[in-house]
Amino acid sequence: MKNEAMEVSAGKLWSLRRLSDQRGFFTMVAVDQRSGVEKLVTERYGSTDWAEIGKIKRLLIEELSPHASALLVDPQYAYPYAQQALDPRRGLLVALEQFPCEEDAGGRRTLLYPGWSVAKVKRLGADGAKLMLWYRADASPAVLAHQHALVERIGRDCRNHDIAFLLEPLDYPLAGSPAADSYHEDNARHPEMVLAAIEEFRKERYGIDIFKLETPIAAKVIVDPDDGSAEAAQTQEWFRRMDAMLDRPWVMLSAGAAMEPFRRILTYAFRAGASGYLAGRAIWWPAAMEYPDWDRFRERVREEGVPYVKLVQTLLERHGRPWMSRPAFSGGVTLADGGPGFLGAYQD
Repeated sequence: MKNEAMEVSAGKLWSLRRLSDQRGFFTMVAVDQRSGVEKLVTERYGSTDWAEIGKIKRLLIEELSPHASALLVDPQYAYPYAQQALDPRRGLLVALEQFPCEEDAGGRRTLLYPGWSVAKVKRLGADGAKLMLWYRADASPAVLAHQHALVERIGRDCRNHDIAFLLEPLDYPLAGSPAADSYHEDNARHPEMVLAAIEEFRKERYGIDIFKLETPIAAKVIVDPDDGSAEAAQTQEWFRRMDAMLDRPWVMLSAGAAMEPFRRILTYAFRAGASGYLAGRAIWWPAAMEYPDWDRFRERVREEGVPYVKLVQTLLERHGRPWMSRPAFSGGVTLADGGPGFLGAYQD
């Protein structure tokens, strides 16, 4: 018996179509990074200059937009400085969160930009709101209550404003560990932490449309997926388990992984069922090391970043799964209330 088509609200359906390409793949580039770019500019320019940071982001937008289905920008630097460089033929995601967070022995609490909201993201014309969420299932009850409530509130707001909600849960070291002061990937990461975040936020009350997930096996130690080893088979199983838990689309984040480790991660993810990627530093960070030599910076994006994007898109076409073929949409996708009563049925 064929499943019934999934009804998707008008705004969210439009968002999913805008953020993906015509095949249903998400080939999204992130230029919302703040702390790393701020540090780079401070070291080489002498201060955290708003315009210098904006110029970096504009260059990346100009060079990478033609090769992306959508761009993810921050509202602090990238959007206000480089708005006119954004290609209106591409989808647009806007970050909600600050990078700094509140932290105590119980864990980290994600904070939004003061006064920032889904309503503002929608109002400026974006196709989706993105929330990066520090998340450990073993955090204190108070921290977990804050994080759960925040995601639920953003999900509710995205439903009210009928815009796509992309959630990015990130594992982190607890206070007191060597890497607690910054985001560095833990080579001894426990894959169960990644699965625990999926287990929680796949619940319907959160209203997630796209999951942006980190690798369950740290990038620095991940083995080649085609080396035939037992370790590669076990790694693929972890990715398969991630996919089996989700009926909605998911994409991989790069978290600053180098190009070759991220290629390996994407190969595992696409073979498991991922619908694309939302990546930044793996694509453009090596080129950014040329700053403030703007000409060489641009050249390296063209010489290294663009070919890399084309390489991973070939992998995606070969192994990935278009978003509309995810289990939630197995019976097809249709516009909610899309019949003759749409005019009256589509309400605030």
